[in-house]
Amino acid sequence: MAEPLLIIAAGGTGGHMFPAQALAEAMLRKGWRVKLSTDSRGARYTGGFPHSVEIEQISAATFSRGGLLAKLVTPFRLAMGVLSAIGTMLRDRPSVVVGFGGYPAFPAMAAAWLLRLPRALHEQNGVLGRVNRLFARRMNWVACGTWPTDLPAGVEGTHTGNPVRKAILERAGAQYIPPGDYPMSVVVIGGSQGARILSQVVPDALAALPEGVRKNLRVAHQARDEDAAMARTRYDKAGLKAEVAPFFDDIPSRFSEAQLIISRAGASSVADISVIGRPAILVPFAAAAGDHQTVNARGLVAAGGAIMIPESQFSPENLAEHAATVLTNPEIAVQMARSSLSAGRPDATQALVDIVERLAKKP
Repeated sequence: MAEPLLIIAAGGTGGHMFPAQALAEAMLRKGWRVKLSTDSRGARYTGGFPHSVEIEQISAATFSRGGLLAKLVTPFRLAMGVLSAIGTMLRDRPSVVVGFGGYPAFPAMAAAWLLRLPRALHEQNGVLGRVNRLFARRMNWVACGTWPTDLPAGVEGTHTGNPVRKAILERAGAQYIPPGDYPMSVVVIGGSQGARILSQVVPDALAALPEGVRKNLRVAHQARDEDAAMARTRYDKAGLKAEVAPFFDDIPSRFSEAQLIISRAGASSVADISVIGRPAILVPFAAAAGDHQTVNARGLVAAGGAIMIPESQFSPENLAEHAATVLTNPEIAVQMARSSLSAGRPDATQALVDIVERLAKKP
């Protein structure tokens, strides 16, 4: 009997790709074949996928980028992508198709619906993205990473949590070393795209901490290429030891060693933080569609594992005050780490695996 095939449709950012990668890893262990349907932009985030996952790049586009000509061409590019996906699925029929959002997921999700294949989508954020909202009523199953999720009328969702990569699961609940008079690690991460405001504010905030804390800090700061020099200059001026890079490929180990994480509130980042169990200061991206990053942060904040600072209040003085609360109070830091862990969903990937297997058996 041939191995069943799962097609995963995702793209755009790491927020879509990391949960997709987690499901791919799990289904391969179950003996399934896995293909990833994405476009050239999404393919940039496939470096962590197992080598046995077949990457299929298809034509995709979005109405939200480019000038008038690009917008006029978008429907034709999407149509080409859908036709290509239909052809691929007719030649090698999948048992299940799962979409994780982002406009590169559109062609495969449309093809799965047109061919009436078993299909599901997973929404990472508390507010559905455009592609997932478009297809929500056309799915056999809607899985939600953040709860509650704002769903279209008549659509029922299942709270699965957000799948995390195998490297994160391997560090789930790793022992937390509270702040003290020894080297302490602070990780600053602005999602897969970086965040300019973090590069502008965090170095000055950490420079304002008490000398006893400052001398022990070791900072790992993710910054866009165009912001890296600015961040390094500010850290150097403050005499802080900081590693600044556009992307860290060892985030799981850095998170597990951190005394404090300062981060955007992307769904995958929040999931990683809570599964490992670390105190965090979250700065939701104010321009996120539907303010979904604020929604993403609420659960971890309500559990007591994170402090949320809106962008409008994100100043060096405000951040320094909150960072000092964590880094100068070991008891508070330990309680935050425990609370963070209590909000984690390390079983999220298994919940999605169960959905895939149930859909595969669906007549």
